[in-house]
Amino acid sequence: MIHVVRYDSPQDWAEHVAARFAAFLADEPAARVALPTGATPEPVYAGIVEAVSAGIASFRRAHVFLLDEFGGVPPDAKGRCDVMLHRALLDHVDVTPSHYHRLDPEAEDVAAMCAAYDAELKQPLDLVMLGIGRNGHVGMNEPGTSPDSATRRVELAPSTTQASVRYFGEGAALPTWGITIGLSAILAARTIWLLANGEGKADIVRDVLLEPVSATRPASLLRGHPNCWFFVDAAAASKLPVGVLSRG
Repeated sequence: MIHVVRYDSPQDWAEHVAARFAAFLADEPAARVALPTGATPEPVYAGIVEAVSAGIASFRRAHVFLLDEFGGVPPDAKGRCDVMLHRALLDHVDVTPSHYHRLDPEAEDVAAMCAAYDAELKQPLDLVMLGIGRNGHVGMNEPGTSPDSATRRVELAPSTTQASVRYFGEGAALPTWGITIGLSAILAARTIWLLANGEGKADIVRDVLLEPVSATRPASLLRGHPNCWFFVDAAAASKLPVGVLSRG
């Protein structure tokens, strides 16, 4: 069962999740973590940067795996996941360059690149941090994804492509495909954190937690994981009954 932790405000949510991550990294400095990008984790990353700057935690021994990446757009496009993760986090912390693992849509053989990435994930990740799409996708594992799925190229749902305009900008070419860590590696991780904030995520947060587990909402498949935490602010939790919530 997913542990659902609610925070009263977006600020409390971001500060407490960042503090939890800093404490996790301080306890496990050589942790292997998979990290997402996009608007949801940005305020959390700001708090993590502050914690690293204050000496509370360090990335020097950690290994960071990029959760997913858009394909078919320029490598330096501002909405590329690698670019966003550098901008929000990696450029401001002490991560060892050789310990950062990225997905490469420009690889000559994308399938071979995905297989090599998946091989690196055979040793289970210590922590996977995830956002959640309004259709229930995690990473770029869209509705219908098998729980046995591996790292692979995927076609994006039209709603995911359209949502990416916030990252690439109006008028920019938008991605229709991407590469993602599969659900098999996510479900094998020791710890999973799902993040959701804002009223726009309230419907999918409710459905993922209260509707039957189904591949039509990939995030619901995480409900069988033994150590999965869902961190939500009050707006994202607004359609949940009180009984499923813990206070942060």
